[in-house]
Amino acid sequence: MLTRAFQRSLPTSSTPRRALSSASSVQHSLPAAYYRGGTSRAVFFKQNDLPHDRTHWDPIFRRVIGSPDPYGRQLDGLGGGISSLSKVCVVGAPTHPDADIDYTFVALGVKNSDVDYSSNCGNMVSAVGPFAVDSGLFAAHQLAGSAIVRIHNTNTGKIIHATFPLVGGEAAAKGDLDIDGVAGSGAPIQLDFINPAGSRTGKLLPTGAVKDTFDGVEASCVDVANPCVFVRAEDLNVPGTLTPDEISTTPGLLTRLDSIRRQAGVRMGLASTPETVPGSVPKIGMVSSPSQDSKVPTRVDLVVRALSVGQPHKAVPITVALALATAARLPGSTVADVTSSNPVDPAGITIGHASGNILVGATFGADGGLESATVFRTARRLFEGRIFWK
Repeated sequence: MLTRAFQRSLPTSSTPRRALSSASSVQHSLPAAYYRGGTSRAVFFKQNDLPHDRTHWDPIFRRVIGSPDPYGRQLDGLGGGISSLSKVCVVGAPTHPDADIDYTFVALGVKNSDVDYSSNCGNMVSAVGPFAVDSGLFAAHQLAGSAIVRIHNTNTGKIIHATFPLVGGEAAAKGDLDIDGVAGSGAPIQLDFINPAGSRTGKLLPTGAVKDTFDGVEASCVDVANPCVFVRAEDLNVPGTLTPDEISTTPGLLTRLDSIRRQAGVRMGLASTPETVPGSVPKIGMVSSPSQDSKVPTRVDLVVRALSVGQPHKAVPITVALALATAARLPGSTVADVTSSNPVDPAGITIGHASGNILVGATFGADGGLESATVFRTARRLFEGRIFWK
C-alpha cells in the first residue's frame, strides 16, 4: 500500500502540464572520457562525436561541466569549482602536416557562462596523447613499449610531441614519476613544445620591450606557449610565498593583478580594450627570488605564484612554467631579476610554486631563439563511456 506521503508526491490533475513535460524530458548524451592531466582534469570528446556546427558546442560544454554555477561548485556537472577543473578537450583528425592529431582546449567559467578558446592548457595536453591512443584516434601496436604522438594545438597553432609508455596497446598509468600537486606517482609523459614562442602574438616579446610599466609596476610580457605577464611580488608589497588562499584574501591584490593583466593584454595586442581582454590570456604571475624568504627551499631557482582565469593556481600552469623558463634567460626581465645565477639542475630552470616545484628544460638555437621546451607530467584515464546533460 502506498504511504500518504508518497501519494502526495505523485503528479495530480492539477500539476501544470509544463512541469510534467519538463520533468519527463530525456537527457542528452554523447561518448566521452574523463582524464587527469598534470594538475588539472577535463572532459574529453572526439571531435567527430560533437555537432559539425561548432555554434552548438558551447551550450553542451557548459551543461556537461555545470556552468554557470552561482554557488561556485559546479555540482550539476563534472567541474570542480576551480579553473583547473573546469575544462574540456576536443581531439580529432589532424589538420597540420606535422601532426598526428588536432587538440582544441576549452576553458569554462565557474560562476559565469564564459567558454574560452583563446589559450592552450599545458597540463591537459599531457593527457591528449594517452586519450588519442586509448580511444583509437592514434594507432599503437599491441606490443609497442612506447608511443610518440605529435599534437597540433588548434588554439595556438603550435606542435607538441608527447612521449609515453604503453601497456597492451594502451597508455600506461602506473609509474614512478611524482609531480608536485598530485598525490601518488604515475607513468612519465615527456612533453616537447616545438618552437613555442609567439603562440598568439607571433613574437617572444609582444610589446617589443623586455619590461613595460602598468599601474606603476614593472612587468615583462612574454609569449611562450601562452601569452604571460610577470611582475615582482616585492613591487606589489607582498611576499612571494603567499598561499593561494592568502592571495585571495589579501585586500585589493586580485583586483590590482587583474588590472595589470588587462592592460598588458591590450599592449600585447590581444584585445583593443582592457574590458575585452580574454579571461584566460594573458596569464599573470608574481615572481620572487628563493633567497628572499627562508621558507622557500634552496632547490629552486625562482618562485612564482600564478593566476589562471582570475583564480590563484594551486600549482603552476605548464604554459606559465615554459614562459618563465624562457624569461629567466632574458637579461633585464622581471623574471631574470629574481632568478638564481647558479641553477640547481643543469638540465633547466627549477621553478618553485604553491605545491612544490617543477623542472623545465629549454633549448635555444645559435641565434638565441627558443627551439623547444620540455616538461615531464603524468596523466590517467578516470572513466570513459557516455556523458549526460539536461
